[in-house]
Amino acid sequence: MRAILFVGHGSRDPEGNEQVQQFVDRLRPRLSASFHVETSFLEFGRPSISEGIARCVEAGAAEVAVIPLILLPAGHSKLHIPAEIDEAKARYPHIMFRYGRPIGVHEQTFAILRERLQEIGERPEEPDDGTAVILLGRGGSDPDANSDLYKIARLFWEQTGYALIEPAFMGVTTPSLDDAVRRCLMLGARRIIVLPYFLFTGILIKRLEQQVAQYQAEHSHISFALAGYFGFHPKLEEIVLDRLNEVLGQTVAMNCDICQYRLHAAHHHHHHHHH
Repeated sequence: MRAILFVGHGSRDPEGNEQVQQFVDRLRPRLSASFHVETSFLEFGRPSISEGIARCVEAGAAEVAVIPLILLPAGHSKLHIPAEIDEAKARYPHIMFRYGRPIGVHEQTFAILRERLQEIGERPEEPDDGTAVILLGRGGSDPDANSDLYKIARLFWEQTGYALIEPAFMGVTTPSLDDAVRRCLMLGARRIIVLPYFLFTGILIKRLEQQVAQYQAEHSHISFALAGYFGFHPKLEEIVLDRLNEVLGQTVAMNCDICQYRLHAAHHHHHHHHH
């Protein structure tokens, strides 16, 4: 029997851990019933990864696929989870462990970002002149993860009509949101949209709302808007199913709706050109 262990980052805010759990619950019907499915957390949430692995083993799994529900590959996915898996291999030598990739760059990443902009009345394909988008990541100490945000900003720019899509970070590293706003203003932006690239925000979203309101108060001739955060959007299920398929090395275990998605993706790859 095979098990899937999803790993959320975990949040001090119980609502964040609840959202991870709800996301996995929504995914369950799309997974073969033969899988044993568990959810675990890197920190702040229970079960921990080692507890999650133990549950899979107790359920009789001979193989465990560990799938990180983490946006960008950073220290957690490159060091912490592999260390847990190494420990588990030593503890359960007869069990096969496979490790999936983080969410990362995927066609559906851009579809979700586009929808978040449409929800606030934007037309990403033909935006008004003078509109700038700030893609706001968490920011961390991992240069790789930080550079991935730049890559996503660039690819999103390729697929939309915005002249400016500026990456910025909420903490740890720069450019900060302040830096990005200043840069957009210097480059002549008349409308600035903050698009948060977070899975779960908790207290961050309240802080962001205050920051955007403050920018608006300071610059009355510029319009500011805050888009909904990336979050556990239904399209994220496609990405996670793809990550699972990669690691299992076959599509048989999935319902066939993912095959249609794949065909669809192949057809739509070549239509996005920047004007």
